[in-house]
Amino acid sequence: MSEGLTLEGSGLKRFWSFFAGTGMIAASFMTIQHFYAANYPVSIWEGSFCDISSFFNCDSSAFSPIAQFGGVPMGWFGLFVGLLVVLGAVFPSARFEKTNKAISILNALGVLALLAYSILIQKSLCLLCSGYYLFSLFSFFLFWKYGLRSDRPGFGGFLRTFASPSIKIAIVAVAGLAAGAYGFRQFTLAKKGAQMGGVSQAIVKQFNDLAVVGDPSFVSPYLVIQSTPRWEDAPIRIVEYGDHICPDCLFFHQQMTRLKAEYPGKINLAFQFFPLEAKCNDVVEKNIHPGACDLSLIAAHDPGLFSVLHEEIFANFMQAKTPEWRADLMKRYGLEAAVTSPATAEMLRRIVATGTEYEKTSDQFSHGIRSTPTLIINGRMVIGTLPDDHMRAIFDSLLAGDSAKPGAGKFIENWVEFKPTKK
Repeated sequence: MSEGLTLEGSGLKRFWSFFAGTGMIAASFMTIQHFYAANYPVSIWEGSFCDISSFFNCDSSAFSPIAQFGGVPMGWFGLFVGLLVVLGAVFPSARFEKTNKAISILNALGVLALLAYSILIQKSLCLLCSGYYLFSLFSFFLFWKYGLRSDRPGFGGFLRTFASPSIKIAIVAVAGLAAGAYGFRQFTLAKKGAQMGGVSQAIVKQFNDLAVVGDPSFVSPYLVIQSTPRWEDAPIRIVEYGDHICPDCLFFHQQMTRLKAEYPGKINLAFQFFPLEAKCNDVVEKNIHPGACDLSLIAAHDPGLFSVLHEEIFANFMQAKTPEWRADLMKRYGLEAAVTSPATAEMLRRIVATGTEYEKTSDQFSHGIRSTPTLIINGRMVIGTLPDDHMRAIFDSLLAGDSAKPGAGKFIENWVEFKPTKK
């Protein structure tokens, strides 16, 4: 047998194993933190992670169907594996190292599967998850390169090297993993219950405390939901500054598809085109969503087709990012002239320009509208997305007519601030 990775006398190798395990724990902890902040925020001031681009985006991960299993965030499994690696370095033994080496193989395979799922299925990558991937693969490399290795040749030697964990340690590990998973499940259920009670009441109060900033001077004629002939007659009026390549806008679109059935005849929702691409947006000049301008021109070219195109674009969210899909869309609907039409370009320019009408909401940008989605709900500004229960609470409050006297708050920003050092 080789001298091992973590056994006494391993020196620097043992330190690097400890470092890799610590990194796995840190990345997993932040992933769990983000999962709860995005899905079960305790305040309207925090929530989904703002996207860096359409590819580097943590929202896709937090809202993914595999982000949790029965209420247990996936990050818990990664955190526990990292804890085993750290304990193996702090309390070294041959049995512990063999167990961690076997786990490292399973963990590496899981990491590669998740990476493939993110890139190939979700077409996005969460940097928090990527941190865990890197530390996990580094840990696997250390166990593969320096871990205890059998001198026996053939398949028997392979099994003794890579698949010979301590049964006792494995049983204890499974028990610890299960106990922690049960605790997280109970915590998730409690979080979910809180959204229905006091948190929703607090959301309404915070919303009502906002100042009324008013609708833009030109409300987009492209209505996603129209309940009344006149815009102002609907009890719930939402102007959505949106971008068809924005993951958070996709979330909001799916949310409103659900909620419009619960509030029939109550909602007017205008899609205020605001593509985050400098090609057609000189309000913020962000180039994080290439192709967003073309999609806006296509969707805006024929008002009679807007609703159909709006639905189809979001239904094919990943494909819509490609020039080939957009060209096919134009051909199918006879809209080849959309991206070169002066009239359509002028309409888009007029809608985008209304983003300059709101006071600054960040020192980094000149105007209040600077990200998507930004919602003007009955004249009050919400930047980002809200969970369904929070949105229902606000809608119910508006329908009940119990809005308090407008307060001094300018806006609500509902996503966790991105900090590269923690991502």
